[in-house]
Amino acid sequence: MEGEIHNFIVIWTIVLASLCYSHTIAKFIPKGKSRFVAIFPIVCLFFILPLYLTSINLGATTFFFITGLATSKLILFAFGKGPLSSTPPLPLSTFIPLACLPIKLKKSSKTKDVETIKKATNSTFNLVTKITLLAILARVYNYKDNLHPKFILFCYCINIYIMLEIILNMVSAAVRLVSRVDLDPPFNEPYLTSSLQDFWGKRWNLMVSNILRLTVYDPVRLIVEDRIPSMWSPIPAVFVTFFVSGLMHELLLYYIIERSKPSGESMMFFLIHGVALCVEIVIEKMFNGKILVPRIISGPLTLAFIIFTSFWFFFPPFLRSNTEFKLCTEYIAFFKFIRYGQLISPTNITCSFL
Repeated sequence: MEGEIHNFIVIWTIVLASLCYSHTIAKFIPKGKSRFVAIFPIVCLFFILPLYLTSINLGATTFFFITGLATSKLILFAFGKGPLSSTPPLPLSTFIPLACLPIKLKKSSKTKDVETIKKATNSTFNLVTKITLLAILARVYNYKDNLHPKFILFCYCINIYIMLEIILNMVSAAVRLVSRVDLDPPFNEPYLTSSLQDFWGKRWNLMVSNILRLTVYDPVRLIVEDRIPSMWSPIPAVFVTFFVSGLMHELLLYYIIERSKPSGESMMFFLIHGVALCVEIVIEKMFNGKILVPRIISGPLTLAFIIFTSFWFFFPPFLRSNTEFKLCTEYIAFFKFIRYGQLISPTNITCSFL
């Protein structure tokens, strides 16, 4: 455990130094190929660094922040695009968290109207509700052996969403406190989705959606617009975007599940959703954008499709590797360190409810 924490500190020290370098060279190298060549070694380094971590929490978080986010933002930055590029240039205190954290700047408002206050109140209420649900899920897992496996998978879906939203909101709150800037929310109530386009484009993990739009969707659409009618150009762009997303999730599995050979199930999950979303776009264009199915029906159908395809393709690789058990032991080791100041290896801990 001590070695893992040491590696984690060293890796993030390297990350901070690399981002300082990237921020500085922009003052001397204009955007374009020259800046890309200067930044490319940092991009490669960010793919290598997570390999030195073996714990799921530290490894997956580091992979997401630097391999999944920072690399894409730095590539965009090299060509004068993306959230890191602005006029005037961003200060270093804003550049670093914006580069590697799932946050997005938005224009701040000088007046705090009733709607803003209402949103803040709802946000607090939602946070309390989600923490309560997590506590309930923890109790449910005590009876895991007596419950249907599909129900447990459904609980995992809820658990993943709640944990992601809480963690990302905590990151946003910390950055807001330090940088004193307004930030867009990482999620937009995905459980209220009305379609796959609405879910993936406007509600789920908005920062990643925005990065994929800038780095994959827009360039692919621009390339194919000269070859096919413009109204159909979103189809290949959407499919390639989901292919890249599947590739990144397969890479994530390789990083956190003992460097095992990818099974292709995560890729299949995203390809299915890419095809389904393309079909949705085609139908919408064929009927001139008219709503065919009422929202009260399309919403539950969309959520059911997402959940059941997760059961079949997304969760099996995690369950085969006992990921939930490893996460549990890591959490217990962390809490014991906070409470007793003792570094305990997760391999020496057992989880009674798993």
